[in-house]
Amino acid sequence: MELFRRRRRWRSQQKYRTGAPPPPSQKFVFLGLAIVVLFSILVLQLARLQIFSGQEYQQRAEDNRLREIAIVPPRGLLYDRHMNPLVQNVATFAAVITPADLPRNSGPVYTELERILDVPVREIDQKVKEQIRLGDPFGHLVVKDNLSEDEGLALKEATSRLTGVSLETKPARRYTTGDLTSHVLGYMGPLDEEEYQRLRQQGYQFSDQVGKMGLEYVYETFLRGKSGRKVVEITANGEEIQTLMEQAARPGYNLVLTIDTALQQKMVEVLRDTISPGSSATAVVMDVQNGDVLSMVSLPTFDNNAFSQREKADELVGLLDDPGKPLLNRSIAEVYAPGSTFKLVTGLAALQEGVATTDTTITSRGYITVPHQFDPGVVYRFNDWAALGRLNFYQGLAMSSDVYYYYLAGGYDTEFRGLGATKLADYARAFGLGASTGIDLIGEASGLVPDPIWKEEAIEEAWLTGDTYNFGIGQGYVAATPLQMLNVAAAVANGGRIMRPHIAKQIIDNEGAVIAQINGNTEDEVPIDQANIDIMREAMRQSVEWGVAKTAHVSGLSIGGKTGTAEFGQQRSDGTYQTHGWFIGFAPFDRPEVAIVVFTEQGSGGDSAAPIAGDILDYLFNQSNLALELSQP
Repeated sequence: MELFRRRRRWRSQQKYRTGAPPPPSQKFVFLGLAIVVLFSILVLQLARLQIFSGQEYQQRAEDNRLREIAIVPPRGLLYDRHMNPLVQNVATFAAVITPADLPRNSGPVYTELERILDVPVREIDQKVKEQIRLGDPFGHLVVKDNLSEDEGLALKEATSRLTGVSLETKPARRYTTGDLTSHVLGYMGPLDEEEYQRLRQQGYQFSDQVGKMGLEYVYETFLRGKSGRKVVEITANGEEIQTLMEQAARPGYNLVLTIDTALQQKMVEVLRDTISPGSSATAVVMDVQNGDVLSMVSLPTFDNNAFSQREKADELVGLLDDPGKPLLNRSIAEVYAPGSTFKLVTGLAALQEGVATTDTTITSRGYITVPHQFDPGVVYRFNDWAALGRLNFYQGLAMSSDVYYYYLAGGYDTEFRGLGATKLADYARAFGLGASTGIDLIGEASGLVPDPIWKEEAIEEAWLTGDTYNFGIGQGYVAATPLQMLNVAAAVANGGRIMRPHIAKQIIDNEGAVIAQINGNTEDEVPIDQANIDIMREAMRQSVEWGVAKTAHVSGLSIGGKTGTAEFGQQRSDGTYQTHGWFIGFAPFDRPEVAIVVFTEQGSGGDSAAPIAGDILDYLFNQSNLALELSQP
């Protein structure tokens, strides 16, 4: 019966509490506060991301999914006047980084690239940071171009594990004529920061190549073409999935030059065979009617492929360190005392001003003496190259008498009134001296036409009669480029018109249609009467026929010319200076077609420059078809 006995229900021994509940534990208080703070921070962060920076992050998200890529157009080609190609566009492989696609820790990527490409990690890092600083993280940064076959294969194999790195095909320039036309064509190189900021809106990327010198630089806009673009979908690693939109690029226009390659080759050969080793020389031939530069040679020269071909990269250091300055185009960028070639300016000014006529006779005893303007006890002696006796105007130029031109420029005592320095300077400037010719190349020097005001300001000395004498024979302070003196000869040949020399003749598209025609005609004319120009032309003919320029004579061709032997440079121990040879002239005499200038270091006008000019003109008129082409209307 015990099993059925009722058991007492269990009850807690603790009594019920009455009143307010007990205070919560401090741990729960702190936990609650922490949760509130964390949620507040989260809310503020969400507000910042979605409200204040939402547009920026939306754009980043789009960039990670869609990307606009510039399409570089094929660069225009360069042809000589007979449409012989002077350049080629070839494909090369390049290692490319897109900075925005690099992993957060890009060190291993750089290290692997250094192993494959032999480009230091520090250099890669600097290039990437520079591109990001310029605001182009999505641009394609070329780490190294012109990759060898081994480098290209190794990089191709490694790109799958190198996020942000790709192997791309890039265009490169090959110059088929090399050092024959390097000063004319120029070369290409990478953009610098200033160029990039100026050109980025035209579709240029920081790693693009642009013209740096010569025609490549001057006609960059035409040769470059118009960039295209495409919008592609990419993966998180920057790999393209598909192209969503594409706008094709317009190829660059082609450039037809005035240069005759065969004449250019001949001029290089003649100069190299004549000048002494280690010396420099330049020669230019121009059409006197339209300013076409038919040939322009400057020695020493260089191979412009060194700037674009990997196997020639070592030559660049040598070019920069070469004391002969092979990168300098001496035709336009170097100035020299023009010597007796300047007598064309002095003589024409004297004829025009009535200082001289064809019958003006002056006797050269080999020198003249002039007392110091402020101290009569001091007497200066101004020498002629020989005692040439009595000379009229034709003979004075044909024999290149310095005494004759001392008289014309500065007068002598009270018996002969000369031009004076100021008037002579005015005529020199009228012939284009002291200013650039406007040729379509960069780096052209202006030269110098001195006068009393210039000397007072530049040297802080008074102008003396001796300064005028030296000025009149192309010595002293006067300085000119060979191209400027060529323009003087051309003006005498064509009746007084100042040409604007040019090397580009036409801009054409890929179908051969002419986009632009380029000519050298200007409205400038020298203030010289035709009768006086005819007198000077005849004096130049006599100089080549029987005078000091007779070493330029060519059988069957009548030439007008003038030699010059200039003295400048470092003074020797005996007080003399090194001489340098000049020749300027035109041909044929009766109907001038071309003008020529030759300048040689360490020589004289009659012994070095004039024979070179003769050989060049002989080839042009007797051994090539170019003269026949020029004579046709």
